[in-house]
Order: sequence, then structure tokens, then C-alpha cells
Amino acid sequence: MILKVMVPTRIVLDEPIERVGLVGEDGARTLLPRHVDFTTALVPSILSYVPDGGDEQYMAVDEGLICKAGEEVLVSVENAVQGPGLGDLQETIAREFAGRDERERSTRATLARLELSILRRFLELGDQLAR
Repeated sequence: MILKVMVPTRIVLDEPIERVGLVGEDGARTLLPRHVDFTTALVPSILSYVPDGGDEQYMAVDEGLICKAGEEVLVSVENAVQGPGLGDLQETIAREFAGRDERERSTRATLARLELSILRRFLELGDQLAR
């Protein structure tokens, strides 16, 4: 099978695999090459996969969709973080989320300033029209 993991800005993974383990809204399951085609919604979880001839690998994924169609397993999620082991993955996730939290705080602060500026201008416009 070919596993392709995509986030909105790039393809995180595109490689041949022997199997993939996932957690969907309907529970955990493992997909093998001869399994029937299927689609489900993913929940934030750890996706595990075994590359052809390799050791099990792990990837943290956000909400999204997974679709097995023939030999392709397509995963589309908001965020995905790859790591060789569960311990390494936990550290990587912590770094990624710390950076994202800081960006989100900065964005919220900028939006608050913009909203305040717009509000002030509306008040000034109202005062000018009242004269």
C-alpha cells in the first residue's frame, strides 16, 4: 500500500507501507493491503505505520479524514507531526504546540488591537455625523 499524509500546506508522508493503525470516530483499527476500501473521520491520535521492510513509525495527527482506495491510503488532517519513537514524538509535539500557542496568542492580540481601532473609528464617525 501507499500511505500519503497531507496537511493543508504540504505532503508530510508519501511512501509504501505494510500496514497502518489509526483511531477513527468509530474506534481503532489496522488497515492491511487486502482490506476493503473504506473512509472514516479521524480523531486526534497517534497514527502508526510500518514502512515496507522497516520498523514501526509513529505520527501524531489532528482531526481529519482517512480513505483507503485500492492500494492507496490517503490521510488529510489539519496537523501532523512525525517521530521515530513515541518518546521523541511527545517532545516534538510539545515543541510544535508551544510555537503554535505563541503564534495564536500574537494573532489574537493583533486582532484585538484591530477591532479596537475599528471601534474607535466608528465612534469618531458617529460623533462627526451627529454634529
